[in-house]
Amino acid sequence: MSKVNIEVSEVQVREVRLGSITGFEGTASELVRCSHSGKIKECTRSFSQCMGCSSGNAFCQLSMIQDAAVVNHAPIGCSNDFFSFNFTYRVGQMERNLPPTNGRYFSTDIREEDTIFGATKKLEDTVREVFNRVHPNAIFITTSCASGIIGDDVEKVADDLTEELGIPIVACFCEGFKSRIWTTGFDSAYHSIVRKIVKPPRKKTNKVNIINFWGSHIFDDLLEKLGYEANYIVPFSTVKELEHISEASATIQICPTLGTYLGAALEQIYDVPEIKSPPAYGISGTDAWLRELGRVLDREKEIEEYIENAHKNIVPKIEKYREKLEGKTAYVTAGAAHGHALIALLRELGLNVQGAAIFHHDPVYDNGSFVSDVLAHVVKTYGDIKNYNVCNKQAYELVNILNRVRPDIMIARHGGMTLWGAKLGIPTLLIGDEQFSFGYEGILRYAERILETLDNKEFVTNLAKHSTMPYTKWWLQQDPFSFLGGDVYAETY
Repeated sequence: MSKVNIEVSEVQVREVRLGSITGFEGTASELVRCSHSGKIKECTRSFSQCMGCSSGNAFCQLSMIQDAAVVNHAPIGCSNDFFSFNFTYRVGQMERNLPPTNGRYFSTDIREEDTIFGATKKLEDTVREVFNRVHPNAIFITTSCASGIIGDDVEKVADDLTEELGIPIVACFCEGFKSRIWTTGFDSAYHSIVRKIVKPPRKKTNKVNIINFWGSHIFDDLLEKLGYEANYIVPFSTVKELEHISEASATIQICPTLGTYLGAALEQIYDVPEIKSPPAYGISGTDAWLRELGRVLDREKEIEEYIENAHKNIVPKIEKYREKLEGKTAYVTAGAAHGHALIALLRELGLNVQGAAIFHHDPVYDNGSFVSDVLAHVVKTYGDIKNYNVCNKQAYELVNILNRVRPDIMIARHGGMTLWGAKLGIPTLLIGDEQFSFGYEGILRYAERILETLDNKEFVTNLAKHSTMPYTKWWLQQDPFSFLGGDVYAETY
């Protein structure tokens, strides 16, 4: 188990803490065996087209705390995604009947002279200006490659200004160059929250923390029936609400990739039990998740009744969808745990999953339990996936693979990947709400969307006729993993 240490200012990157990797090609079962043996290692690429930045992932969580502000200590170019986070924030506010406001995001605008003489004075002035201008209840300072390289003492600035201004000024160390694993940014954001915002519990409550992105609130009815209250964190929380997440009865993760660190931190430091189970995708996964929830919340009898009633209502409907989708093929590209969960869901619906391109791989989560291993659950429950690869959004590999396998549908979790399937004339389904397919009803919702996508493929068919690819025939004839070197095993297994 990874030991959470909130006495240090920075969380260890996932490569060091968990042994996470971004390079692999083979079968899913091979990767599971290698992960559980403790002998996994990174396979490096001699060419890399792009990759996600952990700084952006930290920002995506901190930027949606309702009454906080975020200062990005970085060149102005690192602010180019402010508008997209603000758009998501405003849409999420409308869905939750919150007053529509703009996010409070600021940049210190590090310039060339600052990289020579330092930018701590500029950071101090920016934080004071933000405090006077928008009066937040906390200010988070996210670092960048530039601030990390020049060595600005962000922690001291934050501590000094906390005393001066009387609100938490919190340093979040998330320099992009420190980690290849983009999800290290989530850990950085949560580390800063647990260190500087969360307080020891006054008393335990009937609230259940739900670590999520900004998806729909689907747990309210279930938890209410069990006598508990859903508490969605971190997006759309207030600073005061985050102060008391240590008082919850349990923590649910919508995705272990997202919440592995925060779930473990709350359990290790404040004894908030984490639901250790694969997420509730597919019938088998949903059954297991619900039973673990019932065990932790001491509601096993109620959960068994819920499962029995759900099976009676849902299974016959799923069978009808299976008949319609029989013989169809699919390819998945997504983040790790959510991508694995989508494979389970597609197999549940009877689709032949030809392969998957998953953005990174965590051989173990921070709770140290293999019970939570979603990929292992998929292999054990639904069988192996032969064409399985781990790639940090390397589009050139994805295009090469799609051109070979030509699935009936491609399922993508992130918008930047969907155009490649469409350009090849492959119907592509993007669903941004990670809760859309969660639970028994989620299977039906996803099945309906898949059928809609398959029935309306004229657009991508025409698009393919008039589109050009940036990749030459030479590349499309190569092995898709020509630039991926090394052996995933650290030693002979």
